[in-house]
Amino acid sequence: MQKEVFITETNCITPIGFDVATNIQNIVGSVSGIQWHQNTDLMKMPFYASIINDEALNSAFAKISTAEKYTRLEKMMILALQPIVEKSKLDERTGFILSTTKGNITALENPSSDNFQQAHLGHLAKNVADFFGFATEPIVVSNACVSGILAVSIAKRLIQGEMFDNVFIIAGDEVSEFVLSGFNSFQAMSDSPCRPYSKNRNGVTLGEATAAVLVSSDKENAKIKVIGDGSINDANHISGPSRTGEGLFRSIESALAEAKINANQIDYISAHGTATPFNDEMEAIAFNRLGLENVPVNSLKGFYGHTLGASGLLETVIGIESVLESKLFVSLGFDEMGVSQPINIIEKNENKNMNYFLKTASGFGGCNTAVLFEKGR
Repeated sequence: MQKEVFITETNCITPIGFDVATNIQNIVGSVSGIQWHQNTDLMKMPFYASIINDEALNSAFAKISTAEKYTRLEKMMILALQPIVEKSKLDERTGFILSTTKGNITALENPSSDNFQQAHLGHLAKNVADFFGFATEPIVVSNACVSGILAVSIAKRLIQGEMFDNVFIIAGDEVSEFVLSGFNSFQAMSDSPCRPYSKNRNGVTLGEATAAVLVSSDKENAKIKVIGDGSINDANHISGPSRTGEGLFRSIESALAEAKINANQIDYISAHGTATPFNDEMEAIAFNRLGLENVPVNSLKGFYGHTLGASGLLETVIGIESVLESKLFVSLGFDEMGVSQPINIIEKNENKNMNYFLKTASGFGGCNTAVLFEKGR
């Protein structure tokens, strides 16, 4: 019989709060981090994005370290992980996973051999690991926009494979000129705050955040149990998802099979919901193929924008609170159904007792990941 796996600690650093409680308070109040920005260092044209205030970030970091060698993203990651590490016991049976899409990509804005080295994801992971004095070699997970939730799946498997008893996960990405120009070149950026699943949606809004969790085989202090996962590539296109939702469909199917529950037992879905035409449509098709069209579903992109490699873990952290507080949070920005298949979008905050929660993510290169969670009884 495989080991049971739990998430026992959570934290996040976002534009709407530097801890979980503040983020939840702002979500309940429909406070979004998405704002209109005029920053020519990032993009020549004004744009909507969800960006952490530099002054607040530096002030918070100064309270835990006077070191000046850390990049902006490293500060965000260390701040998210620090309270969790402080509460936890470190030993050789504790692993560390760092999840990101672009990491310190901003280092390449001023080319040099040192900056080139700094841009390597392994270098980023080592800097964060060294701050905390982790004994084990860091593991980097970088698989487009599923990275954050895929890291949970990998941590679960490492624990069940007896490699570790506990695994710290940190996931993060920042808004950069590179990321903005990339999405803008796809003509994928919305000219207003994003509207997942809406008829009037017209693209993604980008954001930045870090999120951290402790995944453990120890049931004590468990917030939620990780009961099943699946990660299937649809092999469709470098940037476009399968039109039939095949990869997501199979990922959820795999998670359900491992969890040994039926689709009709799922109480809530925290979906990817980027507000791009193809992503939202694909998700609606996949959910319908599995008979999940009546399950309450939201996208948190209306609060945070698309935080790339952080999104899956950040949205898991918020989803866990949703289950623990028995409260469904509004899918901010949704107005009129804009997908061809019916899905049950959460249009206002409401109370609901939940036992099973599904987190999904999909990304460039055809990657998809689904993880199922069970509330402790």
